[in-house]
Amino acid sequence: MSVIQGVYAAAVTPRRLGCQDINLGAMWDLVDYLISQGAQGLVFLGSTGEFVHFSNSERMRLMGVAVKRSRVPVIFNCSHSTSDGAVELAQSADASGAAAILLSPPYFFSYTQAQVIDFYRYVVREAELETPVVLYNIPQFTTGLSLDTVRVLVHEGVAQCVKDSSGDLNYFNSLLDLRRESPFSLMLGNDSLTTSVRSDGIISGVACAVPELTLALDRAVGNHVTEVVTRLEARLRQFIEWSDRLPVPVAIKEATAIRGLKVGPHALPNDGAFAHSLEAFREWFRGWLPGVQSECKHV
Repeated sequence: MSVIQGVYAAAVTPRRLGCQDINLGAMWDLVDYLISQGAQGLVFLGSTGEFVHFSNSERMRLMGVAVKRSRVPVIFNCSHSTSDGAVELAQSADASGAAAILLSPPYFFSYTQAQVIDFYRYVVREAELETPVVLYNIPQFTTGLSLDTVRVLVHEGVAQCVKDSSGDLNYFNSLLDLRRESPFSLMLGNDSLTTSVRSDGIISGVACAVPELTLALDRAVGNHVTEVVTRLEARLRQFIEWSDRLPVPVAIKEATAIRGLKVGPHALPNDGAFAHSLEAFREWFRGWLPGVQSECKHV
C-alpha cells in the first residue's frame, strides 16, 4: 500500500507584514479553500511554502494545530540546514499526527552522498520516528539524491516514499525502475512532468494556485481522455512558463492572492523591476483564469 497517494497541494505560507511570523488565520482560510476545491492532501512548509523564512518555533507552532484543522492528510516538510534542527522539527511533526514527514538533505551547502545517507539515518534514529519519511529530492536547492542513496535508505527502512522535484524525466523513470527492487511510494514533485509520468500521486505547487486545473488534469490522465489531457496540459504549461519568469514561488503566491486569499508579502520588496513583473503576471493571470475554470468544469 502506498504511504501517500493522490493530488496533494503544496501550500504557500501566509506571512505577516513586517515580520517572520506565520499568519495562522490566513493559513486556515487557505486550508479550507484547498480542501473545498478537492485537494486530497496538503503539504506545509515545503519550497512553495518558503520554509527557510521561518524559525523552528514558528514552523512547530503551525504543526501543533494544522492537522486538527485539516480534513485531509497533512505532510510537514522538516528540512533544515542542520541535523539537530531537522530532528527537532521531525519530532514535532511526528507528535502532530502528520501523515508523513518530508525531508531533504541539509540545504545551502553541498554534501557527499555518504554524508547525506548518514544525515537521514541520524534524524530518523534521534527523533525516534513512527511517521513515514518522504525523501525530498530537490537538487535545485540542496544536494541531489543519487539513485544509490535512495536505494540504501529505502532498503534500510529509513524512508518509505520519495518526492522527486528535480524535473528530470530520466531520473524519475529510474526511480520507477528502482522501486521494482524495493517497493516505496513515489510522488511527483515537479508540475512540468505531470502528463509525462504516472506515479502514486503529485505534490503540486500549481494545485495551491489553480487546484481545479491540477485535479482535472489528474482525472483526465487517469481516464485516458487524450483530447482533454492535451488541452489542459497546454494550459498548465502556460502557467509554468509565466512562473519561470519570476522567483520561486512568486507566481503561485500571486495567483493564490488573486483567488481572494491572503498570502502576505513576498521575500523581495515590491518595487522596481520586480513590481513591473508582478503586474504583468497579474494582468495575464486574470485574463487566463476564466477560460481554465470553464474547461475544468467539464472534466
